Amino acid sequence: MPEIIDLSQEIYEGMPVFKDLPQVKMRIHNSHEEWAGIRNREKRTPAVHKLELGEHTGTHVDAINHMAQQYEGQSIDKMPLSMFYTEGICLDFSHKKLAELIEPHEVELACKKANVEIKKGDTVLLYTDHYRKHFNKADWGNGPGISSETARWLGEQMISAFGVETMSPGVRKVSNKEVHLVCGELGFTHYENMINLHQLIGRGRFRFIAFPLKIRGGTGSPVRAVAVFE
Repeated sequence: MPEIIDLSQEIYEGMPVFKDLPQVKMRIHNSHEEWAGIRNREKRTPAVHKLELGEHTGTHVDAINHMAQQYEGQSIDKMPLSMFYTEGICLDFSHKKLAELIEPHEVELACKKANVEIKKGDTVLLYTDHYRKHFNKADWGNGPGISSETARWLGEQMISAFGVETMSPGVRKVSNKEVHLVCGELGFTHYENMINLHQLIGRGRFRFIAFPLKIRGGTGSPVRAVAVFE
């Protein structure tokens, strides 16, 4: 039996979202009591919820059209499904401090320490332990991230994507905008708000799966990201 490790946050009303993105709202739209015609009901048992949320809520993937204006048209529904069904590796950067950059030579060193190599088409996950330390706390939006040089180096390895535990792939107001631009230029993407990456450290390669919703014209989508060990 394969071992499947869930890498995705729960989606719920009141969860933290990036900056000025839409807040999550969740309401009971239809109840079983209403469908059964029960009057003077003491409770409403949910049969259908109404959700209001942004495309970039919780654990999600960015579409290429999110990266910059010039990539208009390269929406999530047009990205090849092979980008979301890949081999994966996870590298240990749990020593990095708040707002600290991860540089290319550090990625190479982490690969050597883990005895893994980055291959064409891989998804590279970056474990910083930021989720377990800071989720929904004062420094949740102040995590470490990659530099623009690291984004370019990863793109030159022809990966499909990389993934982080933080709300942004780069450090806010330092490298985040540039990281997005590099992803658009080189045609790869990234996942944000991942969890349970500590369970992947030291275990080598795995199957990574994180299919997005097929949102017409979408700039991204929540995903149910998993790592599968056969």
